[in-house]
Amino acid sequence: MSDFWPAVYALIPSIGVGILFYFAMRAIIRADRNERLAMAELDAQAEQAEVAARTAGDSSPTSA
Repeated sequence: MSDFWPAVYALIPSIGVGILFYFAMRAIIRADRNERLAMAELDAQAEQAEVAARTAGDSSPTSA
């Protein structure tokens, strides 16, 4: 039993670093996901604006 606590104390730093790594990777993945969602939203808005501009240009009367 006297060998148990030194082994636990030796594992504590590794567990702490593992927990920090988990939270860091979680934050990175969430940020990437949110950025991809924002970029998709901006792309959709740009596509809508382009379609609206194209249809507005096509429906304008032309002098011939």
